[in-house]
Amino acid sequence: MSRVVVIGAGVGGLAAAARLAALGHEVALHERADTHGGKLGVAEVGGFTFDTGPSLLTLPAVLEDVFAATGGPSGLVVEPVDPVCAYTFADGTRLDMPHDPAAVPAALDAALGPGTDAAWQALHARSGRLWELVGEAVLRRPLDLRTLLRMSARLEDLRAVAPWRTLAGLGRELLPDPRLRTWFARYATYSGSDFRRTPAVLSVTPYVEQRFGGWYVRGGLRRIADALLDRCRELGVAVHLGSEVDAVILAGGAVRGVRVCGREVPADIVVCNADASLLYERLLPADTARQARRELRRAPRSLAGFVLLLGLDGRDHGPAHRVWFPENYAAEFDAIFGRQPRPVPDPTIYVHSPADPALRPDDASEGWFVLVNAPVHDPGRGVDWDAPGLRERYADHVLATLAGRGTDVRDRIRVREIRTPADLERDAGAPGGAIYGTASHGPRAALRRPANRSPVPGLYLVGGSAHPGGGLPLVLLSAEITAGLIGPAGTPAGSPAGSPPPAGAAPPRPRPSTRPRAPWPSSSR
Repeated sequence: MSRVVVIGAGVGGLAAAARLAALGHEVALHERADTHGGKLGVAEVGGFTFDTGPSLLTLPAVLEDVFAATGGPSGLVVEPVDPVCAYTFADGTRLDMPHDPAAVPAALDAALGPGTDAAWQALHARSGRLWELVGEAVLRRPLDLRTLLRMSARLEDLRAVAPWRTLAGLGRELLPDPRLRTWFARYATYSGSDFRRTPAVLSVTPYVEQRFGGWYVRGGLRRIADALLDRCRELGVAVHLGSEVDAVILAGGAVRGVRVCGREVPADIVVCNADASLLYERLLPADTARQARRELRRAPRSLAGFVLLLGLDGRDHGPAHRVWFPENYAAEFDAIFGRQPRPVPDPTIYVHSPADPALRPDDASEGWFVLVNAPVHDPGRGVDWDAPGLRERYADHVLATLAGRGTDVRDRIRVREIRTPADLERDAGAPGGAIYGTASHGPRAALRRPANRSPVPGLYLVGGSAHPGGGLPLVLLSAEITAGLIGPAGTPAGSPAGSPPPAGAAPPRPRPSTRPRAPWPSSSR
């Protein structure tokens, strides 16, 4: 039996700990915070409960797989979100994107004009081909250059992947309506990136959302972290909250354990769910993994988020997910990623307001999670989100901007709490408050993301800063990949028996009408 230490009780760490315990390893999990969940946080303010991290679940079958592989159903109630999102564009046009992909063409034509559906269907078909290429081969496998070269061996596959093309370029090519291009461009932010620099292969993101649907977990998505923690404890994982790992200890160039609050905890394997830059810059000796450290220093940080938690009097019974776009969407990313970062003057505004009675104190109120994209916290070279008065001034600005777009809730506010990128850095250990670690900029973005197997024998990575990236399903897949690399207890990590199964050519399963099902043949079934 191998002794495994998992650093960090975010979703990736919890899922990896559960999978490894189910494979027979002796697992201890150390989390520096006094609670679990990482960025999948929760806040209780004035009787309101808010999810402070992800607010939409896609690929719910990936979540099912974690529990199927570790002992049985999660007990979570997963419900469809319909519409998945209501978009209001700068000209006042509103598009309600349906949960059912068969209803999307009619919704597009009704909102944006006849013929819009044809452009969307061309994009959807192209993205579906991409999904066949990357869904299994990239997202459920360790990624290396050979994998990408195999995908590029056939000319038609290379044309589909088109590493030279950006999301912005693909949008200009396929989507004549500027509003539909803005809708499409927003999906770059699902990886914390600028759509003008994001590879076109990320067009699989809207495809996945539409083919497999958007889902909500009754009681809030935080229940996912709770269920994972319960599963870890059922499997005998020793969970230590308020227990910060100070260093990864090496002997002979390989993992020997970790140092926790000044004492050494021996381990044969260490799985790090902390941000990759924290691992390589602070937890490892300075002369270790120099190439990985250089790569991370060169990679741009993803965008961050400025958040308002609003408890409102009254209920408007609007869609759970709403987005208001600005006149100049590109200017938002100039403010975030430009040479002189600043809070976005005219931001896109996202609101999550689930009609879940468990999250509000009474039926005469509702809670709004309000998010705008923001530059990271960087007092030396960018924005100091702790500067006196900045958070309050910018919160007022966001609410005034929303009012200017036709939705004024200022006279309904019962409670208000502000969360800045600096707060996320402190609470979740995310450098600068970058939500996704590094941004997916440039054709080599996937290869720049840290691998699940580190250069140090016995050291592995999971979570949004590692392959395959951020967002709930990808973080869960990172845990699946890492557990597959390590393998069952008694199997040398990295041996054929301790590796994920070979990538198959089977396409995703058809999207069901009721219960979510696995999008690929599952390794746990």
